[in-house]
Amino acid sequence: MAFVTTSDGIQLFYESAGTGTPIVFVHEFGGNYWSWEPQVGYFSRRHLCVTFSARGYPPSDIPENVEKYSQAHAANDIVDVMNAAGIDRAHVVGLSMGAFACLHAALRYPDRIRSAVIAGAGYGSEREHQEFFRRNSEQVARGFEERGARAFAPVYGESASRVQFQEKDPRGWQLFVERMAQHSDRGAANTMRGVQMRRPSLYDLEAELAALEVPLLILVGDEDDHSIQPGIFLKRTIPRSGLAMLPKSGHTLNLEEPALFNQLLTEFFTRVEAGRWGARDSRADPNQIMRTDLELREEDQS
Repeated sequence: MAFVTTSDGIQLFYESAGTGTPIVFVHEFGGNYWSWEPQVGYFSRRHLCVTFSARGYPPSDIPENVEKYSQAHAANDIVDVMNAAGIDRAHVVGLSMGAFACLHAALRYPDRIRSAVIAGAGYGSEREHQEFFRRNSEQVARGFEERGARAFAPVYGESASRVQFQEKDPRGWQLFVERMAQHSDRGAANTMRGVQMRRPSLYDLEAELAALEVPLLILVGDEDDHSIQPGIFLKRTIPRSGLAMLPKSGHTLNLEEPALFNQLLTEFFTRVEAGRWGARDSRADPNQIMRTDLELREEDQS
């Protein structure tokens, strides 16, 4: 078992598989390093794949102090894992909480991030739902504290954006819940309070995102309602970004639709490494509907 000691003294568990251009996978709140098995099995044939357990998730350390959990720590932990694995630059892939971490890592360390896949990001960002999200997050934290992960995991697993996974793949969903039931009660509660409840809205980062040059692929399930508008915002704001919406899909995209998820990532990585994932063509003016002779004459006169 491999561990890295972070810059603030927390031990994180990580695993590596394969060789080639590195990919670092960053898990969501309901997952762990094992959440990426469908991706590691596929991409490790031609990439070095690294997964790790975030702080608060066994076998990584579970700090008792909630101040040891934050969005900044989550972003820094990615780079600390890369350093331990001897990786200078990597593609990073994150789902939900992990997607936020990858996005913040790209903002903080753009020279270390070759590209970023941002899947299911947005919860807590919508202005009209921010207070409800914080209250709901506190209720989830108490659920893990008071009932324990084993009893609360099935409740959390039937959230509005998780039932799509349950409907499509009952066995896969059951495994997801069984593994979540092994989470640390304290770690889950502290993660919810320290990271989820306190992270800034994506809309508050508009200026920084508009200046970001890292290539991004944004993935959203069309029934993951609180990720849809933030996903569109990211697409419209970040210059070198692309957006894909997965049909009849919820929040747990990489497990719910592993083949489609892997296909989209393969195309993205290939284009990035070929230098073919650039900014939007300047001729693709969102204020234009159809080009006319009048526009051509105006261009000639200018």
